[in-house]
Amino acid sequence: MAEPDKEFVDNVVKAIVDHPDDVKTKRSVDEMGVLIELTVHPEDMGKIIGKEGRTAKSIRTLLRVLGAKNNARVNLKIVEPEGGREVKAPADKEEKGSKTLEEGKATEVV
Repeated sequence: MAEPDKEFVDNVVKAIVDHPDDVKTKRSVDEMGVLIELTVHPEDMGKIIGKEGRTAKSIRTLLRVLGAKNNARVNLKIVEPEGGREVKAPADKEEKGSKTLEEGKATEVV
């Protein structure tokens, strides 16, 4: 049986990215529905996610429509590359005027 949801993701993503040979999709089915795991070249992550996640959200919306046509729930998981995003901690967590939570009550730091 053909997997139109997986083929859809392959075709759309390969048209967007700079490294189409590095696009890999894995399809699995469980009691929650269909899960498509998408792996792309690390340089292409920004293109797949898009500004404020709009591209990824659009692909997921179209997958839901395709899934509804086939009476299936289809979800897309974008796999982060190893050493992917770097999370920077703020230099000073307690800035003047910010509120913190101590022992169950909010206090203002001055």
